Amino acid sequence: MKLITRPKDISGLKILLASEFLNLPVELEVTTSVEKTVLVVNEDCQLFSCNAAVWYLSCLSGQKKVNLQQDKWLDWESTLLYPEIQAFLNKQPQQLISVLEHLDKATRNKFLIGNSLSAADIVIFCSLIEIFDCKLMANCPNVTKWFNNMYASSQFKVAASKLDIKIKQTETTEQCEEEEAAISLEDVEDAVKHWNERNITKPKPITHPVLPVEGERNVLITSALPYVNNFPHLGNIIGCVLSADVFARYCRLRNYNTLYICGTDEYGTATETKALEEGLTPQQICDKYFELHDGVYKWFDISFDHFGRTTTPNQTKIAQDIFLKLHRNNYLTEDTMEQLLCEHCKIFLADRFVEGTCPLCGYEDARGDQCDKCGKLVNAVELKSPRCKMCRHAPVIKTSKHLFLNLPLLEDKLTSWMDSVTSGWTHNARVIANSWVKEGLKPRCITRDLKWGTPVPLEGYTDKVFYVWFDAPIGYLSITACYTEEWERWWKNREQVVHYEFMAKDNVPFHSVVFPSSQLGTHDPYTLVNHLVATEYLNYEDGKFSKSRGVGVFGNNAQETGIPADVWRFYLLYVRPESQDSTFSWSDLMAKNNTELLNNLGNFANRALSFLEKNYDSRVPAMTLGQEEKILLVRINRELKQYIALLENAKLRDAIKPIFSISRLGNQLMQAAQPWVLIKSTKEEEKAKAGTVIGLCANIICQLSVMLLPYMPNLSAKLQEQLGVGPDVNHLIPEFTCRLPAGHRIGKPAPLFQKIEQVQIDELKKRFSGAQVGSASPGNPAVATPLAEASNILETPENLALKVAQQGDKVRQLKAAKAEKAIVTAAVAELLDLKKRLATAEELAAKQTNDTPAATTEKPTLTNSVENLTKQVTEQGDKVRALKTAKADKASIDAAVAVLLDLKKQLALAEGKDPAETNATGKSKKKGQQK
Repeated sequence: MKLITRPKDISGLKILLASEFLNLPVELEVTTSVEKTVLVVNEDCQLFSCNAAVWYLSCLSGQKKVNLQQDKWLDWESTLLYPEIQAFLNKQPQQLISVLEHLDKATRNKFLIGNSLSAADIVIFCSLIEIFDCKLMANCPNVTKWFNNMYASSQFKVAASKLDIKIKQTETTEQCEEEEAAISLEDVEDAVKHWNERNITKPKPITHPVLPVEGERNVLITSALPYVNNFPHLGNIIGCVLSADVFARYCRLRNYNTLYICGTDEYGTATETKALEEGLTPQQICDKYFELHDGVYKWFDISFDHFGRTTTPNQTKIAQDIFLKLHRNNYLTEDTMEQLLCEHCKIFLADRFVEGTCPLCGYEDARGDQCDKCGKLVNAVELKSPRCKMCRHAPVIKTSKHLFLNLPLLEDKLTSWMDSVTSGWTHNARVIANSWVKEGLKPRCITRDLKWGTPVPLEGYTDKVFYVWFDAPIGYLSITACYTEEWERWWKNREQVVHYEFMAKDNVPFHSVVFPSSQLGTHDPYTLVNHLVATEYLNYEDGKFSKSRGVGVFGNNAQETGIPADVWRFYLLYVRPESQDSTFSWSDLMAKNNTELLNNLGNFANRALSFLEKNYDSRVPAMTLGQEEKILLVRINRELKQYIALLENAKLRDAIKPIFSISRLGNQLMQAAQPWVLIKSTKEEEKAKAGTVIGLCANIICQLSVMLLPYMPNLSAKLQEQLGVGPDVNHLIPEFTCRLPAGHRIGKPAPLFQKIEQVQIDELKKRFSGAQVGSASPGNPAVATPLAEASNILETPENLALKVAQQGDKVRQLKAAKAEKAIVTAAVAELLDLKKRLATAEELAAKQTNDTPAATTEKPTLTNSVENLTKQVTEQGDKVRALKTAKADKASIDAAVAVLLDLKKQLALAEGKDPAETNATGKSKKKGQQK
């Protein structure tokens, strides 16, 4: 093994110290020519994550591979301790004291875990070296004692001497020594050298189809395939497609050869049940929701290289090929399986066709394949009090013959592969996958008694289809095959391709165990996942999102709020549940938009560029950097390197912080230098200083525009237009360079963000509080019969007729405004769905009228009564005023006004008045008032 690192590099120290403590010698190469520390294990394996390398060395030394406490500490160091230390060193807001207090409670003994040294001790000790001489440590006696024990060891002295690393012995201040004292002359010279670099590599042009290139870094990115049974909600979007999109855009910025593949998962019980609910065929459901998903993702600006679907001939061909090879290699077994049969509907109830009480946690609405509450996989026959999803009758148990993937036979292959790659997985993905292996793998059924799916190509089973979780991940391969006939260059190329998969944690078992086992069992050289990036769950206000039960804000709802897609992207990434569940909050969305985006980033960019336009005729002035500006270059370089390091490890949420740190540094430079004062000076050196400051600020903004591209691509493009630069600047390197030389002409500055007002948030909170109209709630799961759907008070003919009218107005407004085709298509689809539900509700109402006893004379209260309509007119009027106050876009205001006028018309009819007369009276009254 060979360790390649830079002098005084803490990452290199972690690995070198591990090799000393664990007595595992490594060849050491110390050089300034590398950007990032790497442990070269062999020709085929290079570890760029220092924590992963330390973990690997600990495994080689005989320590347990599965150590949940150690994994937790390693994740804590990378996600909490390290970022807080960097923020502290850069004098930014941080919570380092509370983080150290947590560590102090855990270091009462000699070691963090048990009675022996672990990878966690080594990694955390090295991270603390940069701050250990600060006064903060006076309040952490346990950490101090623990640190001193490590520091006094001979292993540390040997490792530190090899890298010329020492703990700082300078005087402390109230927080820590001044950062300028920690910036060496070498750091400044290096920063100035790169600032003056003019030969900057341009971004590599993308030509389709994108194919692996020998000698380049080939990155294959997939995100979990969304089901076609509803609009995707915000939790789906951040957990899968948006996270993968940010990483794909980052990889392209780094000139990596990148392919991003996704598509809709269209087979299985979810599709069949949705088809029954909507009175459509499964194929019609797939076609409808594919268009809806495609429209939502285009609005969110997701940069797929190809977005496909699983109902294709390629899916059938590749899935059946994998199946037949597993059968030929004796990894499949036959067995009978107990299943639930609904005698009323005369079908077997697979997966989502049945609901009941979870046998593990007691949740009353668990599905027949998985419990939404505890996340555990269950078999349908294990449910307590099961009920058919279509008719609500209790099913009976019957036996049926099925095929199973014999996972125990593949366990050795699987665990050997997992040991080599899981260091690059997120903590939760490792824990979930290891728990499956630890419990012992069991044969997994891969067939179902359904009609809608990939047919099983084996005699005796041709009336069955593949289980969706055997079939769906193969969709990554088939969708790539639809993109290029040379798909195997990506999917059978382990040596040249690195595969990243993004998903929520509930998808981990299938992507870490079932799918890789299927690939390994073929004996083909399939590309396996190298980095499995799983999120926790995003909650909505005080509840949870549930796509299957229609709870929360969905992708189409986001489009209707008037808030730009980039702001949605930013906020969802800001609260991305990387290491624990997080919550979407309307109030927090407003706060982040108005502070971080508007006041920090937007204010800095607009103030600096407007000053440049006004005082320098839009041309970047000459820049002569003084010592203060040179030190600023070093600080920016540190933030930039942290940004790159975090994104390399798919820490997408944490990588936002360096962007705003650089923006704050620019704001601080403007505020401290006050160029608006200097430019009025009679001293030439002060006028020149003003030019230097504003030119440097313009270049900082240019750097920010590149860093923002993965997160807010439309904003990045707007900013670059204002800067007068093209896409050639979109190549991310680890050093801050002068991209806007003296004399460069910028474009026209303009505000980048709009303030979100409290009145908007109050209206949106009210509008999206709880389950959406026409969707099921957690307490009342959707029933697939028209009777149950139409009996809901929100589904009365009168209410649905109003909704049809409102949606029709919306469609007309969108068409008049020439909105994007995808948005219009989605709105039309929703209108057609409402019309279908209206027809069903009217049929039921007629039936109920005929069945009502003659003695019943009491008239039910309808939703369009005078009182109710008066209330709706008032509320809609408030909404219109709120939109006008907030200066919303014209299309949104016009749509709201159209709804208001329609409500007034209905109210007039309900009161027995002529709507035309009412409108005329209203208009004449206004004229009279003006007189």
